[in-house]
Amino acid sequence: MLFSKKDLQKLIIPLMFEQLLAVSVGMVDTLMVSQAGEAAISGVALVDNINRLIIQVMAALATGGAVVCSQFVGKGKEEGAKKSGAQLETVLLVFSVCMTLLSLIGTRGLLHAVFGNVSEDVMDSAVLYFTVTSLSFPFLGIYNAGAAIFRSIGNSKISMQISLLMNVINIVGNAIFVFGFHWAVFGVALATLLSRIVAGIVITLLVCGKTNPIRIDKWSELKPDGSIIKKILAIGIPSGVENGMFQIGKLAVTSMVATFGTASIAANSVGYTVIDFANIPGNAMGLALITVVGQCIGAGEKKQAKQYTKKLVGLAYLGDWICNIALFLLAGTIAKCFHLSPEAVRIAEQILHCFAVTSLFIWPLSFTLSNALRAAGDATFTMIVSIASMWIFRVGSSYFFGIVLQMGVLGIWIGMFVDWGARSALFGWRFLSGKWLQRKALA
Repeated sequence: MLFSKKDLQKLIIPLMFEQLLAVSVGMVDTLMVSQAGEAAISGVALVDNINRLIIQVMAALATGGAVVCSQFVGKGKEEGAKKSGAQLETVLLVFSVCMTLLSLIGTRGLLHAVFGNVSEDVMDSAVLYFTVTSLSFPFLGIYNAGAAIFRSIGNSKISMQISLLMNVINIVGNAIFVFGFHWAVFGVALATLLSRIVAGIVITLLVCGKTNPIRIDKWSELKPDGSIIKKILAIGIPSGVENGMFQIGKLAVTSMVATFGTASIAANSVGYTVIDFANIPGNAMGLALITVVGQCIGAGEKKQAKQYTKKLVGLAYLGDWICNIALFLLAGTIAKCFHLSPEAVRIAEQILHCFAVTSLFIWPLSFTLSNALRAAGDATFTMIVSIASMWIFRVGSSYFFGIVLQMGVLGIWIGMFVDWGARSALFGWRFLSGKWLQRKALA
């Protein structure tokens, strides 16, 4: 077997901690900004939906690079892995700089176009937060590229350590800027910017370091190479379109939430922040599957790819049950930690209870399993399923339950659960059919 139990532990345990740290950033930001009231937390929440769109596309491009690198590593072609890593850095840097420039042009107009006529105090908070955080995209882009490079060789410890550093800077920055200078929204945004700048610089230095077996030795290696970029984009573009459309669909749904009032926006934001913790095991296993399945496909071991997928999805379910049972029991207590109004607390507790129960059965099949398909090169199928399910089931069902049946935010979340059900059924069928293993290796 390509991966021993110890190999899997070395890969998965740091990924679990890294996911915990990444989610903690969002939790800390939300808790800090909640000190300034529901208008501030609502403004930050609205912008986070746009930021997630950009970040998810970055993650998709990083996934494309990680898949290609992993397959080259599995095939024993170190030079191909090095070239792939360098080209991934180039792709993500160009994309992230473009996103920063676009985000800084007509910020208020863009937010009004997406979210409509929200209250002026909410919009002011959103504009300030968006302007500052958009400056961090280039650094976040090169961080994602570096993390993907190290994960492709099975070294997830590096990205975990840098994520820890990023969290420390973010927490200390929040404490200084929010409690010391009373900058509220600006303070939270500035702390996020500084933490991402440091993370991007540090991981780039490590990528170029001598201890990295697929390091970037010369600046000339970053010169665009069409053949390698094409391989990265073969996975990155379908995954990026999938993630992008997924986030656009969420923006459409969030626009519906915005019509329900400030309490609903705040409760919805808290709900999304908290459920990220419950999703940590599934997300970590999904990242691990990219490395494990990618190397198996590169080595021509399709049977092992299937065996490892079953094992890691099973572990995702185990972690999901532990986290969501705890979430169900603690939902009310957690909701009260965010300084919300009684109405917002009631809504947040309700949607957290519903999420915890539904997630027990279908979340890993909806989101963890799909990474195994992508790592085998089956990214076009996952893209088609995800886009169709998003617009037909999530957006359509959200409108039906939330607006037509007047169920409010709970109806929006029920629409999300319907989407999960469709995705899990189709991804499960694809896996069992074996068609995902019939793609030609990229290495």
